[in-house]
Amino acid sequence: MTQFQTDNGPISIRDAQDSPSWLDRIGIPRVLFVGYIGLLLFMIGDGVESGYLSAYLVGRGRSMESVAYLFTVYGLTASVAAWFSGALSDLIGPRRVIAYGLAIWVLAQIGFLGLGVHPDNYSFMMLFYGIRGFGYPLFAYGFLVWVTRVAPRERLSSAAGWFWFAFTGGLPTLGAMVASFAIPAMGQLPTLWLALAIVILGGIIALVGLARTPEGGPGPHVHEESPVTTLLTSLTLAHSHPKVVNAAIVRAINTASQWGFLVFMPVFFTETLHFELSVWLRIVTVMFTSNIFCNLAFGLIGDRFGWRNTVAWFGGVGTAITTLLMYYAPVHAGPAQTGPVMLVAGLYGATLAGYVPLTALTPWLAPDRRGAAMSLLNLGAGVSVWLGPAVVALFMGPFGAKVVIWVFAALHLLSAALTMTLRTAEP
Repeated sequence: MTQFQTDNGPISIRDAQDSPSWLDRIGIPRVLFVGYIGLLLFMIGDGVESGYLSAYLVGRGRSMESVAYLFTVYGLTASVAAWFSGALSDLIGPRRVIAYGLAIWVLAQIGFLGLGVHPDNYSFMMLFYGIRGFGYPLFAYGFLVWVTRVAPRERLSSAAGWFWFAFTGGLPTLGAMVASFAIPAMGQLPTLWLALAIVILGGIIALVGLARTPEGGPGPHVHEESPVTTLLTSLTLAHSHPKVVNAAIVRAINTASQWGFLVFMPVFFTETLHFELSVWLRIVTVMFTSNIFCNLAFGLIGDRFGWRNTVAWFGGVGTAITTLLMYYAPVHAGPAQTGPVMLVAGLYGATLAGYVPLTALTPWLAPDRRGAAMSLLNLGAGVSVWLGPAVVALFMGPFGAKVVIWVFAALHLLSAALTMTLRTAEP
């Protein structure tokens, strides 16, 4: 290897070539840059429906409870896929996990729209929407495992921040924005077909762009264990590293209120409070525009202020407060004053981002089995997809929206308490 003498000692050609790029310095592993773009587009397609699907189905005659159960089944399958995403990434590599997630999403969306929504067949809606729940967690969390393999520890929170920037930039921020323009031009059902095209585009970009990227294959332990052992490692890890379970519970609570909001808030805002649907979609856009940029900010803050402190105070306590405001602000302001509601939505999106450093913290609770730790964390993310709608299904009918909001706020306070138990083996 050729070396050159400098004032600071010899430097090799390889050292010079491997010097940090501007992407590395802002926390994006440069080898995964195209993957982040593909993820953003995939999640835009996945998020197109997020601001209006429940209201659309209710408008076609479905009850709020039946729609909540539809979303709950979707969340259950998503939680299973999220749970196995880390272990599958260890077993077959994140590259193939991403490909499988894309294929499942595309085929299930065709069935959901063509056989379920269009002919108004609730059984097929339930079947194919449930199957589609396996899709996005395999795609997104398979990529997240890839990020944790590539990013150096001192930049891991920042790299996770960029992951959540792309994830929430699409679902539901830009997805809701696409819907707000597409629905008046195309109608609600054609907009759901447009989402399919965007998902395909994002998936192709990610897979082609990452085709030769290292760390996309099986994990280091795959040749030492049977496939079943690899897939079930997260269960044994839950016994040997109970703090990882606490982290998974915190992750489940993190976005439970978000997923619950997407079920009942469109109906609550448009039918109970009489906001226009277009106004609600703009509120969603403000909420998650704030969230995507604060994901970056809290990724950086977490690397400096401390992962645990950031999650507990900004995430847990902060989101408990803003969750309550998401109910009381629109109730008192009404549809004539959208400014305060937009402000509160932005604050809610910002505090949700306070949980970002949990992605960096969790692998270091079990540094020797980071893939399995990520499986449990991703299980928590999947649980949140059905936990939020389940809270709505259980409490909305008997008690109303106010009690639902207080349940979510209490869960966020619980997550703050659990976060304070998470201490890594290393400083």
